[in-house]
Amino acid sequence: MIADTQVPYTLREWVDREIEPGERLQWMDMPAARLFTGSALGAFLFGIPWTGFAVFWTAMAAWGTRQASDTGAPRAFSILFPLFGVPFILIGLGMLSCPLWAYRKARRTVYAITDRRAILFEGGRSMTVRSFPPDKLRDVFRKERKDGSGDVIFYCRTWRDCDGDRHAQDVGFMRIRNAKAVEDLIQELAKTVDPRADDERRA
Repeated sequence: MIADTQVPYTLREWVDREIEPGERLQWMDMPAARLFTGSALGAFLFGIPWTGFAVFWTAMAAWGTRQASDTGAPRAFSILFPLFGVPFILIGLGMLSCPLWAYRKARRTVYAITDRRAILFEGGRSMTVRSFPPDKLRDVFRKERKDGSGDVIFYCRTWRDCDGDRHAQDVGFMRIRNAKAVEDLIQELAKTVDPRADDERRA
């Protein structure tokens, strides 16, 4: 069941290099490239008031310090004080550009299933390759939409940032067509776990 999506040649090369001798490719596809994914949309919406306020503050600071310089305030103050708003404007622009980065990442990502493992190729400045053997695919589930597309989730990754806030991220094949068929393939792969490996792990 090889999906008929036209995977770019550069991504096919990554898949071909990763597959080992004797390993058979069963499925390969790319995520649907969308500007507004869940996380990108959240960042974009938050970035609108953030950037608007940052621009407003910087403009008012520039206007206010200019007025102050006309009354004898140091010229360096009128130049430097408004610059404190520039980093916040840049942060806001970064949030507003999140949809573009999400779209670009999707166009550099490919998923594959072989007779030995599931593989994620996630592109960016560099290519991240993650393999999931059968014993790591036992708790797979899917989030399916009305058109049959959806996410096939391998596990949920959780972590805490430096402020102690907890974050969670689903890891798996995201925004793929025919999610149920792909989940079925993965469940069949999960059944190939060597029982001896389980016994050794329990020992």
